[in-house]
Amino acid sequence: MSSQTAQIKTEFLRDNGRPATARVITDAPHGSDTVPTANPLVGWVTETEEPNWVQSSAELELKRAGRTVRRVVHGRKSVRIPWMFNPLEPREEVWLRVQVTAESGTAGKWSEWRRIFAGFLGKNEWTATPIGLPQPCKAAQPGILRAEFNVAPDLRRATFYATAVGGYQAVINGTDVDDQVMKPGWTPFDLRTVHETTDVTHLLQTGPNAIGVRLAGAWGTEIFGFRENARRPYGDQPRFAGQLILEYNDGRTETVATNARWQATSGPITESGLYGGESYDARLRAVDGSNRTHADAGYDAKAWVPAAVMDDIVVPQARTSPFVRRLEELPATEVIRTPSGKTVLDFGQNLVGRLRIRVSGPAGAVVTLRHAEVLEHGELGTRPLRRAEATDRYTLSGEGVEEWEPEFTLHGFRYAEVSGWPGSLDPADVVAVVIHSDMERTGWFETSHPLVARLHENIVWSLRGNFLYVPSDCPQRDERLGWTGDIQIFAPTASFLYNVRGFLDSWLVDLAREQERYDGIVPFVVPHILGPARPAAAWGDAATIVPWVMQERFADIQTLERQYPSMVAWVDTILTLAGENRRWEGAFQFGDWLDPDAPPNQPGKTKTDPDIVATAYLYRSADLTARTASLLGRAAEAEKYGNIAAEVRRAFLDGYVTVAGRIMSDSPTAYALAIVFDIAPPHQHPAMGFRLAHLVEAAGYRISTGFVGTPIIQDALTRTGHLDVATRLLTEVENPSWLYPVTMGATTVWERWDSMLPDGSINPGSMTSFNHYALGAVGDWLHRVVAGLAPDGPGYERLWIEPRVLEGFDSAAAEHLTPYGTARAGWRRADDYVVVEATVPPNTVATIVLPDGMKHQVGSGAHRWEIF
Repeated sequence: MSSQTAQIKTEFLRDNGRPATARVITDAPHGSDTVPTANPLVGWVTETEEPNWVQSSAELELKRAGRTVRRVVHGRKSVRIPWMFNPLEPREEVWLRVQVTAESGTAGKWSEWRRIFAGFLGKNEWTATPIGLPQPCKAAQPGILRAEFNVAPDLRRATFYATAVGGYQAVINGTDVDDQVMKPGWTPFDLRTVHETTDVTHLLQTGPNAIGVRLAGAWGTEIFGFRENARRPYGDQPRFAGQLILEYNDGRTETVATNARWQATSGPITESGLYGGESYDARLRAVDGSNRTHADAGYDAKAWVPAAVMDDIVVPQARTSPFVRRLEELPATEVIRTPSGKTVLDFGQNLVGRLRIRVSGPAGAVVTLRHAEVLEHGELGTRPLRRAEATDRYTLSGEGVEEWEPEFTLHGFRYAEVSGWPGSLDPADVVAVVIHSDMERTGWFETSHPLVARLHENIVWSLRGNFLYVPSDCPQRDERLGWTGDIQIFAPTASFLYNVRGFLDSWLVDLAREQERYDGIVPFVVPHILGPARPAAAWGDAATIVPWVMQERFADIQTLERQYPSMVAWVDTILTLAGENRRWEGAFQFGDWLDPDAPPNQPGKTKTDPDIVATAYLYRSADLTARTASLLGRAAEAEKYGNIAAEVRRAFLDGYVTVAGRIMSDSPTAYALAIVFDIAPPHQHPAMGFRLAHLVEAAGYRISTGFVGTPIIQDALTRTGHLDVATRLLTEVENPSWLYPVTMGATTVWERWDSMLPDGSINPGSMTSFNHYALGAVGDWLHRVVAGLAPDGPGYERLWIEPRVLEGFDSAAAEHLTPYGTARAGWRRADDYVVVEATVPPNTVATIVLPDGMKHQVGSGAHRWEIF
């Protein structure tokens, strides 16, 4: 490619004279105005067509209780700014807007007002008593709770706070209080619970009112664990606690809280479990003779019994993580008649959620729905589910057209077997409902290579399916746990595709709490339900790496500061195990988990010595802890952990690396770790890169790395000048490779490279999932390297745009909604030249490195180059 470069500024860069505008953002969950703390963080995104726009100041205006208060921020700061006003009071409603001024002196327009509602409880304000069914007939018995109360005239506001160890939905006067699903989700219930905060004023009426609660076990009563260690760690029965605070215009306040005076009964949900599925008998709906439901005032509840006071629930904290909602619906794309005569619906996409059916037939008829991710030889492939039945059953009431969707269970599936359907099945009467944490989509990637484009789409779907209250490893089998190693390697990819800040921030709180329970050891899974905790490299290092990603991608210094003690505790714990020689050796490790050369039932038996992996991660965590201490102004600790990192680095080189740059295990993962973690000195990188490229070529450009090596091998090859080898590795279609599953029809990322074998049979290993995001961590390389869009400062306040033109590709581009606004980078071939385009958000700057090596420093706006 010639060095002749022409920069062409597009029409977008011409200032049209319109003043800048801004949009206020807060740390409320996506789609909500409710903040969880008295001093919420705020920020704003500026929109302007003025080129090279930089903020010189911003004025904030807050309306509260009839008064207006103003504050000024000087300089460029616009992301995650500490609250500058008096702390919020519980249930206080305020309005905030901002006006930005450019360094050019031009003042922007005032933003729209942003409502902020204080969703937390006051000190000692939680008075609700946990209640449940008094005489459950079995473990994890679903049930219904209810109470009636009066509302006086002149009600100003009604706020409902609720939590559960289990899953619940509240109903007031016959209407669900919100559209959330399986609240409150999963936290370590014995250490931390969260409450929802819901404004229900519009649901109340003067005079008699009724509140009902549908309750099931969900995560609160599931049997977690494997084989003989499986147990219900949080108890046998679900329990609920909630309180409704009524505020009147004259200043009076009343509280309606759960207690022993509430009523309870079993209901139409007869069975419910995350793994097993849900059974519903429509003949048992709680409707009285006047057709009122249990959540209507005046309902005849003579047959109900007083609710039982249950074990205490930890005083809940306001939710900081995103809500979980129904976010998409997919129709069946095909009706399949299997070789055995079963009827199976194909929804065309492996997803997480459940089915909604519309059916009519005689009372007592039972429709059964079985779910699976794949077909094996034409039949539903259920072996990978292990003991998860993933089966829902609906018993008809016989009252005309009936509609039903399970409420407290979830399945990972593409295919559903339907049996017992009365009459002929119209596939339009069965819809797949996609459910996951409702996070803002922030990242997109496109390319001319159709298989790579589908790979990226599979990565997105795997994120969606496994970001549901916790970052899980798989959504279909009897597991679905928050494995720390998986999210550690996937966090950079996830943070590009969605705004996962609140999601991961909440999960990190639980990680630190679990770690405290185990004296510095980070468990394999969070929440931890697998018995005594043991340390493992790459898994426990989520304590240091995930918070660092939060700072890098979201400028989230607050989470980094809160998690710093957790980072220190992890490093100190591992240093004790490593001993004076600073190498972590001889202990249990997952190593380069699921190396494709490992036997199907021994996924930890890998080519790379697990001690090499462990010591490399010890260096990585010590180094990040030192850098974090420096950012936080802890100079002495920064020096301490910096020295420790240097000692570990020297121990790694002395113990595992020859002078010529050959590593003991001589495996791709070993070289990738040494290069990407900057353990090996720069002068050894060429030799290591050459050896790494040789190993990849010798393997026929097929994957030979597992969980640890796969996320970084492309960066190692790129950094050492072997982009051509990285391209061949990316585009290989033979097993094992990223694209082999795509050629087999995959619509999500697989757990194993060969979860399905070429003959259409499922991998014989007992651990096989077809929806598992870990190996999709290559997405971060696609965004940063292929499209060329990367952060170069916290929260993308500076960008590094360096697109790589790949052989066999005609184009690639990425777009990301940064905390400062939309950034975009990409390239395309055009006749005998390459066009590079970049969009830089207001209030940021970018370094552009073109494919011909030319470097440019640019400000905000749209930019275009042609390289001949």
